[in-house]
Amino acid sequence: MAPLLEVKNLKTYFFSPGKVVPAVDGVTFHVDRGEVLCIVGESGCGKSVTSLSIMRLVPTPPGKFVAGEILFDGEDILKKTEKEMCGIRGNAISMIYQEPMTSLNPVFTIGMQIVEAIRLHQGLNRQEAEQKAIKMLHLVGIADPKSRLREYPHQLSGGMRQRVMIAMGLCCEPKLLIADEPTTALDVTIQAQILDLMRKLKKELGMTILFITHDLGVVAEMAQRVIVMYGGRVVEEAPVDALFAAPRHPYTKGLINCIPKTDDTRETLDVIPGIVPSPSNFPQGCRFHPRCPYAQERCRREEPSVYTIGATKVSCHFPLVSDGAEEG
Repeated sequence: MAPLLEVKNLKTYFFSPGKVVPAVDGVTFHVDRGEVLCIVGESGCGKSVTSLSIMRLVPTPPGKFVAGEILFDGEDILKKTEKEMCGIRGNAISMIYQEPMTSLNPVFTIGMQIVEAIRLHQGLNRQEAEQKAIKMLHLVGIADPKSRLREYPHQLSGGMRQRVMIAMGLCCEPKLLIADEPTTALDVTIQAQILDLMRKLKKELGMTILFITHDLGVVAEMAQRVIVMYGGRVVEEAPVDALFAAPRHPYTKGLINCIPKTDDTRETLDVIPGIVPSPSNFPQGCRFHPRCPYAQERCRREEPSVYTIGATKVSCHFPLVSDGAEEG
């Protein structure tokens, strides 16, 4: 069966006078039907711009799709008209954002916002839409959903607001749910509840989820496959078990080494030296080489190709073996 979503050589650039910013630069991946795919990386690596590109929400100008295809159910989203995209967004593809207080309108009740989305995409009358809104709030674990419809966003806790955002994302029964760091602003207990909820809904509804995060703990809990991004590109792709057992890219290994462990005897946590380069000033060759402990002269001159090692694809001149030594 063909993947639900295929992103092929996607290039999303931002243009300003005298400057070109390649925020997403040749990204390729796919999401199978019923799968949870996680995209992971530090802030500024291009994760969110990738998700906004899939939703066709990149502001134009200054943004522009320079190259590539985004195939959803076999059709290229980049060739759709804006009117056609309005029928896809929220209906076939929904998105949950990382901060619900900035996503929910503070001057409208929860009910008005959910009912509007249902009526817009599904053509139900107000009474039918309200009944469905109550059903969706109940589905995401909100008590007394009928009363909650009359409340405003500021009257709800952070966890409740995020549940409302999930309900809005699911109300039109989308084929693909994009979750852009949906637990970032929540405390750890609420975060665990939201992740449990998403796993439950995925199982019950058979959803396909594209989960974007910088938290490898979330990746371990949610993902079936993982995409690691750095500098606007995919540097590693692997099943989640293979990624944690034998990371092949030095950047992936660095991210995993930063995770605190229960049996940790280190006095200080490992860190990846330096910072993510600005998209307007990426280094020549491998974009990770200024921060890479294994970098050689070839890394500074040439962009790496993609190599397949077992179930893993890695973009590195010198992929790692399981003990952290170089293979090539």
